[in-house]
Amino acid sequence: MKETESYEEFIKGVWRDNPVFVQVLGMCPMLAVTNSAVNAIAMGMATLFVLVGSSFLVSSFRNWIPKQVRISCFIIIIATFVTIADYTLLALVPKVHKELGAFIPLIVANCLILGRQEAFASRYPTRLAVMDALGMASGFMLALLSLGAVREILGDGALFGVKLFGENFEPWVIMILPPGGFLTLGVILLFFNWFKLKKDEFLQEVAEAERSES
Repeated sequence: MKETESYEEFIKGVWRDNPVFVQVLGMCPMLAVTNSAVNAIAMGMATLFVLVGSSFLVSSFRNWIPKQVRISCFIIIIATFVTIADYTLLALVPKVHKELGAFIPLIVANCLILGRQEAFASRYPTRLAVMDALGMASGFMLALLSLGAVREILGDGALFGVKLFGENFEPWVIMILPPGGFLTLGVILLFFNWFKLKKDEFLQEVAEAERSES
């Protein structure tokens, strides 16, 4: 039973309640740092580290954190992990850290992170809180990578810095600029919502068929 619940919490964040494609959270870093797949992965990994670490601590100490100061405590915990992630990226990949700029420290203000602490980690056991954080962070990273890969391929003719097309390829420069981010995100959201609509119609048809047979 516990394994089933943990799996459901993980899948919920990756697909059914994806933080970007369904809840439309974290749009600022989503549009700002996804001009390349490498930047998308770096931001996704930093967010995963912060979300999982903070969810673990918040859930572990949920019975000891006074309700009156819970938001302040959550922010302090989140800021601690953000600082660790910031300095780690600076030490290991300074070039990527420079390109991400202020968006790593701004993870503190990401409504996805604080929202999961308030809505889930502070109310559920550590096991479920960590699985929820892993699912949400994985879903966020999937969205970042989807956007970053499309923009890099079309805007630079490469993926992870590896050229994919010949010299005759003319890059769509607009794709690595802010308008390209909005355009790509809009197309992906359109596809995601179309897929969800078709799935709901299929489930409705199945339910109607079962009622007619009974």
